[in-house]
Amino acid sequence: MLEIHPVTGIGEVTPGSDLAALVMVAADWIRDGDVLVVTSKIVSKAEGRLVEVPESGPERDAVRDAVLAAETARVVARRGPTRIVQTHHGLVMAAAGIDASNVEPTRLVLLPVDPDASARALRAALRERYDVRVGIVITDTMGRPWRLGLTDVAIGAAGVAPVRDYRGHVDPYGNELRVTEMADVDELAAAGELVKGKYDQVPVAVVRGYPGVTDDDGPGARALVRDAEQDMFSLGTAEARARGAAEAATLADATSFAHVPVDPELVAAALATVGPVGTAFTHVTDHGVRDKLRDLAPSGTAEVVVPHLAAAADRWALAAAGADVHRLRAALASAGLSTAWVRAEAAAITGLAALPPGQEPLGLLAVGVPG
Repeated sequence: MLEIHPVTGIGEVTPGSDLAALVMVAADWIRDGDVLVVTSKIVSKAEGRLVEVPESGPERDAVRDAVLAAETARVVARRGPTRIVQTHHGLVMAAAGIDASNVEPTRLVLLPVDPDASARALRAALRERYDVRVGIVITDTMGRPWRLGLTDVAIGAAGVAPVRDYRGHVDPYGNELRVTEMADVDELAAAGELVKGKYDQVPVAVVRGYPGVTDDDGPGARALVRDAEQDMFSLGTAEARARGAAEAATLADATSFAHVPVDPELVAAALATVGPVGTAFTHVTDHGVRDKLRDLAPSGTAEVVVPHLAAAADRWALAAAGADVHRLRAALASAGLSTAWVRAEAAAITGLAALPPGQEPLGLLAVGVPG
């Protein structure tokens, strides 16, 4: 059975405050095996992570923006004045966790520099000075993608394994669990928040009965941070679109492709995305003709598209054709396909691909899976 107890009476925390002493004076009933769930704000205050700001006006906004920039490793998303950023800790959260609540109007509170180190230090002080062996979870409040409301999550931990890993276990139906990893420190953080809260000024909760307090400090909450390279949602919508547009502007010709087939429907969908333009495109679907045209293209080419114009096209039409071809290449890239522009002789292409009368090929667009 789990019990969750608020720790009341801690009072105001200021730079240099002894958190271990404040906690034990307020809760001398803490015992071995308990987990202390500690709001990051009192940790930050004790560590002096405070910034002086004007009480109001544009000067306050300017200082806050400068502090936000300093606390930001990268911007994930923005909408109006709201910024979702990744902090130098690796946390993705609104405004880098900078907080103006429960602090003087002329101050902002930043997150601890190293919340895991803060958790280890508090745990060590409680063990060495008060002979209690507890787990520590330092928390901050975050929103969640796709869900309304806020919840507390762990940003620092010591003496509690961040994840309970069920991978490789077998459920009662005989199914092997392959992806189940429970973020215990986040669940402890959320449980503690039920008896804490900004308005009640209860910055610490004690969870009793949790069986996972360890002898060693463990890897800390940092172990829960997912690398941006592994994150399928590492950018906001607007930012992802902007990056895609920038990448489309710098598409390079593939020099070779993986020797695997491409679904012709992907090419057809890209052509439909480009829509009616001044340039005509022929997607070569005849297997024999396509195979012969692929001999003119880089190794591994899977599909071939022939852009063509009237033989008497002027230079403006040719310039527009270049833009149309690039739009098609961008559409194919969005489907995960690479392309290469092949400047084959018109006569060689005409001898193989059946084009409408009076049309002249501009070259070949080779399409394939990135090698």
